[in-house]
Amino acid sequence: MSPLFSRRRSPRPFPAASEHGEGRAEGSRPGDPAGTPPGGAASRSGGVGSRAAAEEPVRTFEGRVLDRQDEDVEDQGLRFDLGTLLDRRRVLGVAGAGAGALLLAACSTQEETSSDTTAEASPSASSASPSATATQDYDEEMPQETAGPYPGDGSNGEDVLEISGVERSDIRSSIDGGATAAGAAMTLRMNIVDMVNDDGPLTGAAVYVWHCDAEGNYSMYADGLTEETYLRGVQVVGDDGTVTFTSIFPGCYSGRWPHIHFEVFPDVASITDASNAILTSQIALPQEVCAQVYADSAYGDSATNLSQGSLESDNVFSDGWDLQLAAVTGDSSSGYTVSIDVPIDTSTEPEQASMGGMPGGGGGEPPAGGMPGGGQ
Repeated sequence: MSPLFSRRRSPRPFPAASEHGEGRAEGSRPGDPAGTPPGGAASRSGGVGSRAAAEEPVRTFEGRVLDRQDEDVEDQGLRFDLGTLLDRRRVLGVAGAGAGALLLAACSTQEETSSDTTAEASPSASSASPSATATQDYDEEMPQETAGPYPGDGSNGEDVLEISGVERSDIRSSIDGGATAAGAAMTLRMNIVDMVNDDGPLTGAAVYVWHCDAEGNYSMYADGLTEETYLRGVQVVGDDGTVTFTSIFPGCYSGRWPHIHFEVFPDVASITDASNAILTSQIALPQEVCAQVYADSAYGDSATNLSQGSLESDNVFSDGWDLQLAAVTGDSSSGYTVSIDVPIDTSTEPEQASMGGMPGGGGGEPPAGGMPGGGQ
């Protein structure tokens, strides 16, 4: 980079004063001795020559009067040279300070601009990776939804929540070591938010999750699966506000959009009574990811069922799904991560959602049968 101020080389300490003849003052005649003012030596003693000398212009250099009017600048002596140096340093100091201030201002502006740009270019990743430490404000509670006809919480048949071992993170196998559900690997991460306490973590709450298998069947209810308890489990919310389940990506059966059921209880001791739930809801899964997963033959008719439905026509999500549509990352080889925030207003009484999908409920029936008109 070129220096701020360029240097010029000079053969002498200072350039010579402007002159009209070598070694002569302005107006001297040829033949006069060097430094003789007009009128010769007699001009110093008075008369006409004295008046001419008085009217002679005073010679200066850089605004300073030459101490020796009849000498060149470089011959003015040490005192004059030092004065010139000090004057120049003062000028350069002022100029340097001004230039430095301009550079600092420019750098400051660039840093502020860079900082602003960086802040704008770094969007929050809370939707993809829920965390109770996020600064997001929640204005709406997760909607209450039906538990459907296959909850397994004692409200419609057997109660898996009374079985020892239901509190677990890996829900792919039945609790007693029975069958294991096959399908694309899925990690479900839920951030349980307490809206009443400044959107902090709802630590200590218990979350019960259940969903269908790759073929659209629910354990405990479908033909041949009444003794199985896979894809059902409970986790307690930690200090970070999250719960994590290891499972498989659910299939899609006729009449319903791909989804995951869950209930939130105040604590693990209250899970044995379904009426203690402070929130019952469902998670919707994105269409593009579902289509990718359902290309696997293990998912049976899921691809066809997906193509015949939509969120707009689903009898649960048709009234709005913004808060219930999960963020999904990953692929078939590495597995999928399903993430969602679950804001809960604990100051209000939970609404009792009707059990859609039962006779007259408009739901679909899982492929392997189950309750008439089921599929919630």
